[in-house]
Amino acid sequence: MSHLTDAEDILPVEDDKHVLAEHHDNEVQDYIVKPGGVAAMSAEDRHTALRLARAADPGISMRDWRMAQWVFYITVVLMCGGDAGFDGTVMGAVNSMKQWQKYFGLTSASGSTGIVFGMYSVGQTLAFFPAAYLPDKIGRRWGMAIGNLTLILGALLTSQAHNFQMFIWGRMFTGLGCTLAASSAKSYMSEITPPHSRGRYMGLLNSFYYVGQLMASGISIPLGRKTSNWSWRGPLLLQAAPAVINFAFVMLLPESPRWLFINGRDEQAGRVLAKLHSRDNDVNSPMVLLQLGEFEENLVAGGADKRWWDFRALFKTRANRYRFGMCAIIAIWGAWAGNALISYFLPVLLEQAGINSPDRQRVLNFANSLTSFGGALAGTALTDYMGRRPLLLSGITSCMVGMALAAGLLSPAGAQTATRANAGITFIFLFMVGYSFGITPLQGLYVAENLSMENRAKGIALQTWLGAACNLINTFAIPSALKALRWKTYLIFFAVDFVGVIVIYLFAVETKRLSLEDLDHIFEAKNPKQESFALAKAARERYKREKEAEKLNGL
Repeated sequence: MSHLTDAEDILPVEDDKHVLAEHHDNEVQDYIVKPGGVAAMSAEDRHTALRLARAADPGISMRDWRMAQWVFYITVVLMCGGDAGFDGTVMGAVNSMKQWQKYFGLTSASGSTGIVFGMYSVGQTLAFFPAAYLPDKIGRRWGMAIGNLTLILGALLTSQAHNFQMFIWGRMFTGLGCTLAASSAKSYMSEITPPHSRGRYMGLLNSFYYVGQLMASGISIPLGRKTSNWSWRGPLLLQAAPAVINFAFVMLLPESPRWLFINGRDEQAGRVLAKLHSRDNDVNSPMVLLQLGEFEENLVAGGADKRWWDFRALFKTRANRYRFGMCAIIAIWGAWAGNALISYFLPVLLEQAGINSPDRQRVLNFANSLTSFGGALAGTALTDYMGRRPLLLSGITSCMVGMALAAGLLSPAGAQTATRANAGITFIFLFMVGYSFGITPLQGLYVAENLSMENRAKGIALQTWLGAACNLINTFAIPSALKALRWKTYLIFFAVDFVGVIVIYLFAVETKRLSLEDLDHIFEAKNPKQESFALAKAARERYKREKEAEKLNGL
Protein backbone atom coordinates (compact mmCIF):
# COMPACT_ATOMS: atom_id res chain seq x y z
CA MET A 1 0.00 0.00 0.00
CA SER A 2 1.41 3.36 -0.96
CA HIS A 3 1.57 6.16 1.58
CA LEU A 4 0.23 9.65 0.95
CA THR A 5 3.52 11.33 1.76
CA ASP A 6 3.16 14.12 -0.79
CA ALA A 7 0.26 16.13 -2.11
CA GLU A 8 0.77 14.59 -5.60
CA ASP A 9 -0.07 11.15 -4.24
CA ILE A 10 -3.68 12.17 -3.59
CA LEU A 11 -5.79 11.95 -6.73
CA PRO A 12 -7.81 15.07 -7.64
CA VAL A 13 -11.51 14.68 -8.39
CA GLU A 14 -14.29 17.10 -9.06
CA ASP A 15 -17.53 15.59 -7.92
CA ASP A 16 -17.03 14.02 -4.51
CA LYS A 17 -17.95 15.57 -1.21
CA HIS A 18 -14.90 14.24 0.68
CA VAL A 19 -12.39 16.88 -0.42
CA LEU A 20 -9.00 17.70 1.02
CA ALA A 21 -7.56 21.07 0.01
CA GLU A 22 -3.92 22.19 0.09
CA HIS A 23 -2.69 25.77 -0.36
CA HIS A 24 0.28 26.04 -2.70
CA ASP A 25 1.53 29.29 -4.27
CA ASN A 26 -1.73 31.00 -3.32
CA GLU A 27 -3.74 28.46 -5.32
CA VAL A 28 -6.10 25.90 -3.80
CA GLN A 29 -5.93 22.39 -5.20
CA ASP A 30 -8.68 19.91 -4.30
CA TYR A 31 -7.76 16.39 -3.32
CA ILE A 32 -9.92 13.46 -2.39
CA VAL A 33 -10.20 10.57 -0.03
CA LYS A 34 -13.02 8.60 -1.66
CA PRO A 35 -15.91 7.18 0.42
CA GLY A 36 -14.79 3.89 1.87
CA GLY A 37 -11.19 4.89 1.35
CA VAL A 38 -10.55 5.84 4.96
CA ALA A 39 -10.41 2.17 5.97
CA ALA A 40 -7.79 1.51 3.31
CA MET A 41 -5.56 4.33 4.53
CA SER A 42 -2.60 3.55 6.74
CA ALA A 43 -1.91 5.61 9.84
CA GLU A 44 0.74 7.52 7.84
CA ASP A 45 -1.82 8.21 5.11
CA ARG A 46 -4.20 9.64 7.66
CA HIS A 47 -1.53 11.84 9.17
CA THR A 48 -0.74 13.22 5.73
CA ALA A 49 -4.45 13.79 5.08
CA LEU A 50 -4.73 15.58 8.42
CA ARG A 51 -1.70 17.74 7.58
CA LEU A 52 -3.22 18.74 4.26
CA ALA A 53 -6.54 19.48 5.92
CA ARG A 54 -4.86 21.68 8.53
CA ALA A 55 -2.92 23.50 5.82
CA ALA A 56 -6.16 24.30 4.05
CA ASP A 57 -8.11 25.12 7.19
CA PRO A 58 -6.01 25.82 10.32
CA GLY A 59 -9.07 26.34 12.52
CA ILE A 60 -10.66 29.25 14.32
CA SER A 61 -8.63 32.46 14.35
CA MET A 62 -7.76 34.02 17.68
CA ARG A 63 -9.49 37.20 16.45
CA ASP A 64 -12.73 35.42 15.58
CA TRP A 65 -15.60 35.84 18.05
CA ARG A 66 -16.06 32.06 17.85
CA MET A 67 -12.77 31.72 19.73
CA ALA A 68 -14.43 33.42 22.71
CA GLN A 69 -17.27 30.91 22.38
CA TRP A 70 -14.76 28.06 22.24
CA VAL A 71 -13.05 29.26 25.43
CA PHE A 72 -16.47 29.50 27.10
CA TYR A 73 -17.36 25.93 26.05
CA ILE A 74 -14.06 24.53 27.32
CA THR A 75 -14.33 26.43 30.62
CA VAL A 76 -17.81 25.03 31.29
CA VAL A 77 -16.57 21.47 30.71
CA LEU A 78 -13.48 22.06 32.88
CA MET A 79 -15.77 22.60 35.87
CA CYS A 80 -16.32 18.83 35.90
CA GLY A 81 -12.59 18.42 36.48
CA GLY A 82 -12.74 20.89 39.37
CA ASP A 83 -15.54 18.91 41.04
CA ALA A 84 -13.36 15.95 42.01
CA GLY A 85 -10.40 18.08 43.10
CA PHE A 86 -12.59 20.17 45.37
CA ASP A 87 -13.93 17.09 47.12
CA GLY A 88 -10.60 15.41 47.77
CA THR A 89 -9.08 18.49 49.36
CA VAL A 90 -12.10 19.91 51.15
CA MET A 91 -12.61 16.67 53.06
CA GLY A 92 -8.90 16.53 53.90
CA ALA A 93 -9.14 20.08 55.28
CA VAL A 94 -12.43 19.46 57.10
CA ASN A 95 -10.93 16.29 58.57
CA SER A 96 -8.33 18.45 60.35
CA MET A 97 -10.92 20.81 61.89
CA LYS A 98 -11.61 20.28 65.59
CA GLN A 99 -15.04 21.88 65.15
CA TRP A 100 -16.09 19.14 62.69
CA GLN A 101 -14.56 16.36 64.78
CA LYS A 102 -16.32 17.62 67.89
CA TYR A 103 -19.69 18.02 66.16
CA PHE A 104 -19.73 14.39 64.97
CA GLY A 105 -17.55 12.88 67.72
CA LEU A 106 -14.73 11.77 65.39
CA THR A 107 -10.94 11.82 65.23
CA SER A 108 -8.88 12.52 62.11
CA ALA A 109 -7.70 8.92 61.61
CA SER A 110 -10.58 6.88 63.02
CA GLY A 111 -12.64 4.15 61.39
CA SER A 112 -15.62 6.51 61.21
CA THR A 113 -13.48 8.91 59.20
CA GLY A 114 -12.88 6.06 56.78
CA ILE A 115 -16.66 5.70 56.41
CA VAL A 116 -16.96 9.42 55.60
CA PHE A 117 -14.37 9.14 52.83
CA GLY A 118 -15.55 5.68 51.82
CA MET A 119 -19.15 6.76 51.17
CA TYR A 120 -17.85 9.02 48.41
CA SER A 121 -16.28 5.94 46.80
CA VAL A 122 -19.55 4.05 47.29
CA GLY A 123 -21.25 6.83 45.32
CA GLN A 124 -18.59 6.49 42.62
CA THR A 125 -19.29 2.77 42.46
CA LEU A 126 -23.06 3.32 42.17
CA ALA A 127 -22.43 5.72 39.28
CA PHE A 128 -21.26 2.83 37.12
CA PHE A 129 -24.50 2.10 35.26
CA PRO A 130 -25.72 5.72 34.98
CA ALA A 131 -22.31 6.75 33.63
CA ALA A 132 -22.41 3.91 31.10
CA TYR A 133 -26.02 4.48 30.03
CA LEU A 134 -26.91 8.17 30.18
CA PRO A 135 -24.11 9.71 28.04
CA ASP A 136 -24.88 7.27 25.20
CA LYS A 137 -28.65 7.44 25.56
CA ILE A 138 -29.37 11.14 26.05
CA GLY A 139 -26.05 12.78 25.17
CA ARG A 140 -22.85 13.92 26.84
CA ARG A 141 -24.28 17.33 27.87
CA TRP A 142 -27.22 15.81 29.72
CA GLY A 143 -24.84 13.40 31.46
CA MET A 144 -22.85 16.35 32.79
CA ALA A 145 -26.01 18.24 33.79
CA ILE A 146 -27.61 15.36 35.71
CA GLY A 147 -24.30 14.47 37.36
CA ASN A 148 -23.69 18.00 38.59
CA LEU A 149 -27.28 18.38 39.81
CA THR A 150 -26.75 15.24 41.90
CA LEU A 151 -23.45 16.68 43.20
CA ILE A 152 -25.23 19.90 44.21
CA LEU A 153 -27.75 17.83 46.19
CA GLY A 154 -24.88 16.04 47.93
CA ALA A 155 -23.16 19.32 48.80
CA LEU A 156 -26.38 20.69 50.31
CA LEU A 157 -26.86 17.55 52.43
CA THR A 158 -23.30 17.50 53.81
CA SER A 159 -23.10 21.24 54.48
CA GLN A 160 -26.47 21.29 56.27
CA ALA A 161 -26.12 17.91 58.00
CA HIS A 162 -27.52 17.73 61.54
CA ASN A 163 -26.46 14.14 62.13
CA PHE A 164 -23.86 11.69 60.91
CA GLN A 165 -26.33 9.71 58.77
CA MET A 166 -27.35 12.81 56.81
CA PHE A 167 -23.68 13.65 56.30
CA ILE A 168 -22.70 10.28 54.83
CA TRP A 169 -25.79 10.25 52.55
CA GLY A 170 -24.59 13.58 51.24
CA ARG A 171 -21.15 12.12 50.67
CA MET A 172 -22.66 9.28 48.64
CA PHE A 173 -24.64 11.65 46.40
CA THR A 174 -21.53 13.78 45.96
CA GLY A 175 -19.52 10.78 44.74
CA LEU A 176 -22.34 9.63 42.46
CA GLY A 177 -22.82 13.03 40.85
CA CYS A 178 -19.14 13.86 40.53
CA THR A 179 -18.39 10.56 38.79
CA LEU A 180 -21.29 10.80 36.33
CA ALA A 181 -20.36 14.38 35.44
CA ALA A 182 -16.65 13.55 35.06
CA SER A 183 -17.30 10.48 32.87
CA SER A 184 -19.56 12.49 30.56
CA ALA A 185 -17.05 15.35 30.44
CA LYS A 186 -14.19 13.03 29.41
CA SER A 187 -16.21 11.66 26.50
CA TYR A 188 -17.38 15.14 25.49
CA MET A 189 -13.97 16.79 25.64
CA SER A 190 -12.30 14.02 23.61
CA GLU A 191 -15.01 14.28 20.96
CA ILE A 192 -15.22 18.06 20.42
CA THR A 193 -11.50 18.92 20.39
CA PRO A 194 -9.44 18.90 17.15
CA PRO A 195 -7.28 15.77 16.65
CA HIS A 196 -3.99 17.70 16.69
CA SER A 197 -4.65 19.40 20.06
CA ARG A 198 -6.79 16.82 21.84
CA GLY A 199 -3.97 15.82 24.19
CA ARG A 200 -3.59 19.29 25.66
CA TYR A 201 -7.31 19.76 26.20
CA MET A 202 -7.80 16.36 27.82
CA GLY A 203 -4.77 16.98 30.01
CA LEU A 204 -6.21 20.34 31.00
CA LEU A 205 -9.52 18.71 31.97
CA ASN A 206 -7.82 16.41 34.43
CA SER A 207 -5.40 19.10 35.58
CA PHE A 208 -8.39 21.25 36.55
CA TYR A 209 -8.65 18.84 39.47
CA TYR A 210 -6.06 21.06 41.12
CA VAL A 211 -8.07 24.22 40.51
CA GLY A 212 -10.75 22.58 42.64
CA GLN A 213 -8.06 21.68 45.16
CA LEU A 214 -6.79 25.26 45.30
CA MET A 215 -10.30 26.61 45.83
CA ALA A 216 -11.03 24.10 48.59
CA SER A 217 -7.73 24.43 50.45
CA GLY A 218 -7.71 28.21 50.04
CA ILE A 219 -11.14 28.85 51.56
CA SER A 220 -10.52 26.29 54.31
CA ILE A 221 -7.71 28.41 55.80
CA PRO A 222 -9.77 31.48 56.85
CA LEU A 223 -12.96 29.50 57.52
CA GLY A 224 -11.06 26.94 59.59
CA ARG A 225 -10.08 29.73 62.01
CA LYS A 226 -13.72 30.38 62.89
CA THR A 227 -15.05 28.74 66.03
CA SER A 228 -18.58 28.16 64.71
CA ASN A 229 -19.75 25.16 62.71
CA TRP A 230 -19.62 27.27 59.56
CA SER A 231 -15.88 26.62 59.68
CA TRP A 232 -16.67 23.25 58.06
CA ARG A 233 -20.17 23.87 56.68
CA GLY A 234 -18.93 26.76 54.51
CA PRO A 235 -16.29 24.81 52.52
CA LEU A 236 -18.69 21.89 52.01
CA LEU A 237 -21.39 24.23 50.70
CA LEU A 238 -18.94 25.96 48.35
CA GLN A 239 -18.11 22.53 46.95
CA ALA A 240 -21.20 22.99 44.79
CA ALA A 241 -19.72 26.07 43.03
CA PRO A 242 -18.07 24.34 40.02
CA ALA A 243 -21.13 22.09 39.62
CA VAL A 244 -23.49 25.10 39.66
CA ILE A 245 -21.47 26.79 36.91
CA ASN A 246 -21.52 23.68 34.73
CA PHE A 247 -25.21 22.97 35.36
CA ALA A 248 -26.18 26.56 34.56
CA PHE A 249 -24.44 26.71 31.19
CA VAL A 250 -23.83 23.19 29.87
CA MET A 251 -26.97 23.08 27.74
CA LEU A 252 -25.72 26.14 25.84
CA LEU A 253 -22.89 23.98 24.48
CA PRO A 254 -23.22 22.03 21.20
CA GLU A 255 -23.63 18.28 21.54
CA SER A 256 -20.74 15.96 20.70
CA PRO A 257 -20.47 15.58 16.89
CA ARG A 258 -19.58 11.91 17.26
CA TRP A 259 -22.69 11.32 19.39
CA LEU A 260 -24.82 13.20 16.85
CA PHE A 261 -23.39 11.15 13.97
CA ILE A 262 -23.94 7.78 15.64
CA ASN A 263 -27.55 8.82 16.35
CA GLY A 264 -28.26 9.58 12.71
CA ARG A 265 -27.93 13.38 12.84
CA ASP A 266 -25.17 13.63 10.23
CA GLU A 267 -25.87 17.16 9.04
CA GLN A 268 -25.95 18.54 12.57
CA ALA A 269 -22.68 16.76 13.32
CA GLY A 270 -21.12 18.46 10.29
CA ARG A 271 -22.37 21.87 11.40
CA VAL A 272 -20.93 21.38 14.89
CA LEU A 273 -17.55 20.31 13.49
CA ALA A 274 -17.54 23.33 11.19
CA LYS A 275 -18.34 25.67 14.06
CA LEU A 276 -15.64 24.22 16.31
CA HIS A 277 -12.85 23.25 13.89
CA SER A 278 -13.17 25.37 10.74
CA ARG A 279 -11.71 28.81 10.21
CA ASP A 280 -14.62 29.85 7.98
CA ASN A 281 -17.36 27.82 9.71
CA ASP A 282 -17.53 25.81 6.48
CA VAL A 283 -19.22 22.39 6.48
CA ASN A 284 -17.22 21.59 3.32
CA SER A 285 -13.91 22.35 5.04
CA PRO A 286 -11.35 19.57 4.47
CA MET A 287 -10.89 19.26 8.23
CA VAL A 288 -14.62 18.70 8.68
CA LEU A 289 -14.96 16.29 5.77
CA LEU A 290 -11.96 14.24 6.85
CA GLN A 291 -13.43 13.73 10.33
CA LEU A 292 -16.87 12.90 8.88
CA GLY A 293 -15.17 10.35 6.66
CA GLU A 294 -13.59 8.75 9.71
CA PHE A 295 -16.95 8.76 11.52
CA GLU A 296 -18.59 7.08 8.54
CA GLU A 297 -15.95 4.39 8.40
CA ASN A 298 -15.54 3.66 12.10
CA LEU A 299 -18.76 4.43 13.92
CA VAL A 300 -21.45 1.79 13.79
CA ALA A 301 -25.07 2.78 14.32
CA GLY A 302 -26.88 0.17 16.39
CA GLY A 303 -23.66 -1.02 17.99
CA ALA A 304 -23.07 -1.97 21.63
CA ASP A 305 -23.23 1.68 22.66
CA LYS A 306 -26.99 1.53 21.89
CA ARG A 307 -27.45 -1.37 24.34
CA TRP A 308 -26.75 0.04 27.78
CA TRP A 309 -26.59 -3.36 29.45
CA ASP A 310 -24.12 -4.84 26.97
CA PHE A 311 -20.50 -4.66 28.14
CA ARG A 312 -19.35 -7.69 26.16
CA ALA A 313 -17.85 -5.56 23.40
CA LEU A 314 -15.21 -4.31 25.86
CA PHE A 315 -13.80 -7.84 26.10
CA LYS A 316 -15.03 -9.53 22.92
CA THR A 317 -11.82 -9.27 20.91
CA ARG A 318 -8.15 -9.32 21.80
CA ALA A 319 -7.84 -5.73 20.60
CA ASN A 320 -10.64 -4.52 22.87
CA ARG A 321 -9.26 -6.43 25.85
CA TYR A 322 -5.89 -4.74 25.31
CA ARG A 323 -7.64 -1.37 24.99
CA PHE A 324 -9.37 -1.81 28.33
CA GLY A 325 -6.14 -3.08 29.85
CA MET A 326 -4.67 0.37 29.18
CA CYS A 327 -7.67 1.89 30.96
CA ALA A 328 -7.18 -0.49 33.90
CA ILE A 329 -3.57 0.68 34.27
CA ILE A 330 -4.81 4.27 34.67
CA ALA A 331 -7.55 3.22 37.10
CA ILE A 332 -5.35 1.09 39.36
CA TRP A 333 -2.21 3.21 39.53
CA GLY A 334 -4.21 6.42 39.36
CA ALA A 335 -5.69 5.34 42.71
CA TRP A 336 -2.93 3.25 44.28
CA ALA A 337 0.19 5.27 43.44
CA GLY A 338 -0.08 6.86 46.90
CA ASN A 339 -1.99 9.97 45.88
CA ALA A 340 -5.06 9.08 47.96
CA LEU A 341 -2.81 8.87 51.01
CA ILE A 342 -1.76 12.48 50.41
CA SER A 343 -5.05 13.96 49.14
CA TYR A 344 -7.31 12.77 51.94
CA PHE A 345 -4.92 12.33 54.85
CA LEU A 346 -2.25 15.01 54.41
CA PRO A 347 -3.17 16.65 57.76
CA VAL A 348 -2.69 13.26 59.47
CA LEU A 349 0.66 12.77 57.73
CA LEU A 350 1.79 16.25 58.76
CA GLU A 351 0.78 15.56 62.36
CA GLN A 352 2.81 12.34 62.34
CA ALA A 353 5.75 14.38 60.99
CA GLY A 354 5.50 16.74 63.98
CA ILE A 355 3.27 19.55 62.65
CA ASN A 356 0.41 19.67 65.13
CA SER A 357 -1.17 23.05 64.40
CA PRO A 358 -4.39 22.51 62.35
CA ASP A 359 -4.02 26.00 60.87
CA ARG A 360 -0.50 25.29 59.64
CA GLN A 361 -1.67 21.94 58.31
CA ARG A 362 -4.29 23.70 56.19
CA VAL A 363 -1.74 26.24 54.94
CA LEU A 364 0.55 23.40 53.87
CA ASN A 365 -2.45 21.70 52.29
CA PHE A 366 -2.92 24.83 50.15
CA ALA A 367 0.79 24.85 49.28
CA ASN A 368 0.52 21.21 48.22
CA SER A 369 -2.42 22.07 45.94
CA LEU A 370 -0.43 24.92 44.39
CA THR A 371 2.69 22.87 43.65
CA SER A 372 0.59 19.96 42.37
CA PHE A 373 -1.26 22.28 40.00
CA GLY A 374 2.08 23.51 38.68
CA GLY A 375 3.14 19.93 38.01
CA ALA A 376 -0.15 19.17 36.26
CA LEU A 377 0.14 22.23 34.00
CA ALA A 378 3.72 21.28 33.08
CA GLY A 379 2.63 17.73 32.26
CA THR A 380 -0.32 18.99 30.21
CA ALA A 381 1.93 21.32 28.21
CA LEU A 382 4.30 18.43 27.41
CA THR A 383 1.66 15.78 26.66
CA ASP A 384 1.80 16.26 22.90
CA TYR A 385 5.62 16.60 22.91
CA MET A 386 6.89 13.91 25.29
CA GLY A 387 4.19 11.42 24.39
CA ARG A 388 1.83 9.49 26.63
CA ARG A 389 4.04 6.52 27.47
CA PRO A 390 7.17 8.48 28.58
CA LEU A 391 4.97 10.82 30.61
CA LEU A 392 3.25 7.90 32.34
CA LEU A 393 6.55 6.14 33.07
CA SER A 394 8.10 9.32 34.48
CA GLY A 395 5.06 9.84 36.71
CA ILE A 396 4.90 6.37 38.22
CA THR A 397 8.71 6.24 38.66
CA SER A 398 8.75 9.55 40.53
CA CYS A 399 5.89 8.28 42.73
CA MET A 400 7.90 5.17 43.58
CA VAL A 401 10.99 7.19 44.45
CA GLY A 402 8.95 9.73 46.45
CA MET A 403 7.30 7.03 48.57
CA ALA A 404 10.66 5.38 49.28
CA LEU A 405 12.34 8.63 50.34
CA ALA A 406 9.38 9.73 52.48
CA ALA A 407 9.37 6.37 54.26
CA GLY A 408 13.08 6.57 54.99
CA LEU A 409 13.01 10.16 56.26
CA LEU A 410 9.90 9.74 58.42
CA SER A 411 10.91 6.38 59.94
CA PRO A 412 12.02 6.30 63.60
CA ALA A 413 15.49 5.00 62.70
CA GLY A 414 18.36 7.38 63.37
CA ALA A 415 18.37 10.87 64.84
CA GLN A 416 14.98 12.62 64.74
CA THR A 417 15.53 16.26 63.81
CA ALA A 418 13.33 19.04 62.50
CA THR A 419 15.45 19.15 59.35
CA ARG A 420 14.80 15.48 58.69
CA ALA A 421 11.05 15.85 59.30
CA ASN A 422 10.91 18.85 56.96
CA ALA A 423 12.79 16.89 54.31
CA GLY A 424 10.22 14.10 54.63
CA ILE A 425 7.38 16.58 54.15
CA THR A 426 9.22 18.05 51.15
CA PHE A 427 9.34 14.64 49.48
CA ILE A 428 5.62 14.17 50.17
CA PHE A 429 5.04 17.39 48.23
CA LEU A 430 7.46 16.36 45.48
CA PHE A 431 5.63 13.05 45.22
CA MET A 432 2.44 14.94 44.36
CA VAL A 433 4.30 17.10 41.83
CA GLY A 434 5.56 13.94 40.11
CA TYR A 435 2.11 12.34 40.22
CA SER A 436 0.36 15.41 38.86
CA PHE A 437 3.02 15.83 36.15
CA GLY A 438 3.01 12.29 34.79
CA ILE A 439 -0.34 10.72 35.70
CA THR A 440 -2.96 13.45 36.18
CA PRO A 441 -2.93 14.78 32.57
CA LEU A 442 -3.41 11.23 31.24
CA GLN A 443 -6.27 10.08 33.45
CA GLY A 444 -8.87 11.46 31.05
CA LEU A 445 -6.84 11.58 27.84
CA TYR A 446 -5.28 8.10 27.77
CA VAL A 447 -8.54 6.37 28.65
CA ALA A 448 -10.57 8.22 25.99
CA GLU A 449 -7.89 7.68 23.35
CA ASN A 450 -7.62 3.95 23.93
CA LEU A 451 -11.36 3.27 23.68
CA SER A 452 -13.31 3.11 20.42
CA MET A 453 -16.38 5.32 20.02
CA GLU A 454 -18.71 2.34 20.36
CA ASN A 455 -17.21 1.45 23.74
CA ARG A 456 -16.13 4.85 25.01
CA ALA A 457 -18.93 5.71 27.44
CA LYS A 458 -19.12 2.17 28.84
CA GLY A 459 -15.34 1.84 28.96
CA ILE A 460 -14.94 5.12 30.83
CA ALA A 461 -17.73 4.09 33.21
CA LEU A 462 -16.10 0.70 33.88
CA GLN A 463 -12.67 2.27 34.25
CA THR A 464 -14.12 4.82 36.68
CA TRP A 465 -15.83 2.02 38.60
CA LEU A 466 -12.52 0.14 38.85
CA GLY A 467 -10.83 3.30 40.14
CA ALA A 468 -13.67 3.78 42.63
CA ALA A 469 -13.23 0.21 43.87
CA CYS A 470 -9.53 0.89 44.42
CA ASN A 471 -10.37 4.11 46.23
CA LEU A 472 -12.91 2.27 48.35
CA ILE A 473 -10.09 0.06 49.60
CA ASN A 474 -7.96 3.16 50.14
CA THR A 475 -10.50 5.02 52.20
CA PHE A 476 -11.27 2.15 54.55
CA ALA A 477 -7.75 0.74 54.79
CA ILE A 478 -5.57 3.87 54.98
CA PRO A 479 -6.88 5.20 58.35
CA SER A 480 -6.21 1.82 59.99
CA ALA A 481 -2.83 1.50 58.27
CA LEU A 482 -1.74 4.97 59.39
CA LYS A 483 -2.77 4.18 62.95
CA ALA A 484 -1.05 0.77 63.06
CA LEU A 485 1.85 1.08 60.61
CA ARG A 486 2.50 4.84 60.48
CA TRP A 487 5.58 5.43 58.24
CA LYS A 488 5.50 1.83 56.93
CA THR A 489 2.33 2.74 55.02
CA TYR A 490 4.58 4.55 52.52
CA LEU A 491 6.42 1.28 51.85
CA ILE A 492 3.17 -0.42 50.80
CA PHE A 493 2.61 2.22 48.13
CA PHE A 494 6.28 2.02 47.13
CA ALA A 495 5.79 -1.69 46.37
CA VAL A 496 2.62 -0.98 44.36
CA ASP A 497 4.43 1.71 42.35
CA PHE A 498 7.33 -0.66 41.68
CA VAL A 499 4.91 -3.14 40.11
CA GLY A 500 3.35 -0.26 38.17
CA VAL A 501 6.68 0.68 36.60
CA ILE A 502 7.11 -2.89 35.33
CA VAL A 503 3.54 -3.20 33.98
CA ILE A 504 3.61 0.17 32.21
CA TYR A 505 7.05 -0.52 30.71
CA LEU A 506 5.95 -3.90 29.36
CA PHE A 507 2.49 -3.07 28.02
CA ALA A 508 1.71 0.66 27.67
CA VAL A 509 1.32 1.91 24.08
CA GLU A 510 2.05 5.32 22.61
CA THR A 511 -1.02 7.17 21.25
CA LYS A 512 0.44 10.62 20.56
CA ARG A 513 -0.73 12.32 17.33
CA LEU A 514 -3.11 9.52 16.38
CA SER A 515 -6.80 10.17 15.77
CA LEU A 516 -9.26 8.26 17.93
CA GLU A 517 -10.09 6.10 14.93
CA ASP A 518 -6.45 5.47 13.91
CA LEU A 519 -5.80 3.44 17.04
CA ASP A 520 -7.38 0.35 15.45
CA HIS A 521 -4.07 -0.13 13.62
CA ILE A 522 -2.23 -0.39 16.94
CA PHE A 523 -4.54 -2.68 18.89
CA GLU A 524 -5.19 -5.08 16.02
CA ALA A 525 -1.44 -5.63 15.60
CA LYS A 526 0.22 -8.76 17.00
CA ASN A 527 2.31 -6.61 19.37
CA PRO A 528 0.45 -3.33 20.09
CA LYS A 529 3.34 -1.79 21.99
CA GLN A 530 5.83 -2.37 19.17
CA GLU A 531 3.30 -1.22 16.58
CA SER A 532 2.84 2.02 18.50
CA PHE A 533 6.62 2.47 18.52
CA ALA A 534 6.72 2.01 14.75
CA LEU A 535 3.99 4.58 14.24
CA ALA A 536 5.73 6.98 16.62
CA LYS A 537 8.96 6.59 14.66
CA ALA A 538 7.14 7.23 11.40
CA ALA A 539 5.55 10.33 12.91
CA ARG A 540 8.96 11.66 14.00
CA GLU A 541 10.43 11.06 10.55
CA ARG A 542 7.43 12.69 8.90
CA TYR A 543 7.75 15.72 11.16
CA LYS A 544 11.46 15.97 10.31
CA ARG A 545 10.72 15.82 6.56
CA GLU A 546 8.08 18.52 6.89
CA LYS A 547 10.49 20.82 8.74
CA GLU A 548 13.19 20.24 6.12
CA ALA A 549 10.68 21.03 3.35
CA GLU A 550 9.74 24.25 5.13
CA LYS A 551 13.40 25.30 5.25
CA LEU A 552 13.87 24.53 1.55
CA ASN A 553 10.84 26.64 0.70
CA GLY A 554 12.08 29.48 2.89
CA LEU A 555 9.20 29.18 5.38
